[in-house]
Amino acid sequence: MAAVPSAHPYVAAVADPAGVRLLADPPPPGAPAGQWWPPQVLLPAWLETHADDFDLVHVHFGIESYSAAELEDTVATLRRLGRPFVYTVHDLENPQLSTQDEHRASLAVLAAGADALITLTDTADAEVRRLTGRATTVIAHPTLLGDAPRPTGSPREVTRVGVHLRDVRPNIDGVGTTATLVRAVAALRAQGARVEAVVRLNERVRDEEAAASILLLAEGTDGVRVERGPRLDDDALALWLADLDACLLPYRHGTQSGWAELCYDLAVPVIGTRIGHIAAQHPRDFHAFEVGEPVSLARAIVDATDTAWSRSGSARREAEVDRRRADRAIELEAVRAAHLAVYHRVLATEVAA
Repeated sequence: MAAVPSAHPYVAAVADPAGVRLLADPPPPGAPAGQWWPPQVLLPAWLETHADDFDLVHVHFGIESYSAAELEDTVATLRRLGRPFVYTVHDLENPQLSTQDEHRASLAVLAAGADALITLTDTADAEVRRLTGRATTVIAHPTLLGDAPRPTGSPREVTRVGVHLRDVRPNIDGVGTTATLVRAVAALRAQGARVEAVVRLNERVRDEEAAASILLLAEGTDGVRVERGPRLDDDALALWLADLDACLLPYRHGTQSGWAELCYDLAVPVIGTRIGHIAAQHPRDFHAFEVGEPVSLARAIVDATDTAWSRSGSARREAEVDRRRADRAIELEAVRAAHLAVYHRVLATEVAA
């Protein structure tokens, strides 16, 4: 199978190693080693040259590399070659883009041409049906953590809330989220709550003006500090998240969240705005707030950190992480089987046609 992309933790996780052989990502001309974008699998010339190397194509990410018109050529080429394709609608709104018109046009092309559609939640399925008139197969986002021990954080007396703004990409409201957090923490501390917040962002960001504003918002504020450092690798990120009693997601738009899945695996409650379908991924772990409304965020912090396992470094956190790890191992096998069933169905349909 040719996946777009192949070198992505989610794509590797959902591919049953006993039933699926993933082709390696073709290297784009002139790209650094390990870079898969722009995805060569979506180019008609590559498909024609390598048609005998794959049975089907599964598109996940990277469609922003091409226009809707170019993707129409991709779909037409696959039809001509008799190769089916599956499209997982991860992003009804693209987190890498500020405006969504081109993304929606590309989504419409792929949704209309795909032999099968997959979504991650029932609510996303409902939106895809409304937008495209097509049903999807709903398959949950699996764990992306392997068999290595999972961190459970360090014990402390103060409740810690964290938000990671990463490189301040277009769908992250770093300034609005930080301003709301500063005021919420001040209100909680004024009421006697022992709470602190950490705001982290990468050294290299896409919006330096926003980064400067974030630093100013937190400067001299009791209970809120800003960390700025290199991009965390997967292990370091898991350690950082596990040290939180709640994780605040700073999204202004989006669809689903891999961070919400990682927080779930680490038993860290999530606080976020009601954008996209993040709240539907793990509803019992999700606590909503509104940017610009510190009262709603203060209430969400109290609710999120009132769960039995929210305290980092606690025995209850460790027990909950172990329980979820066992459940997610079972779920992963079901997720792989569900993907394999979709592949068998579209291949059988192609042969019958």
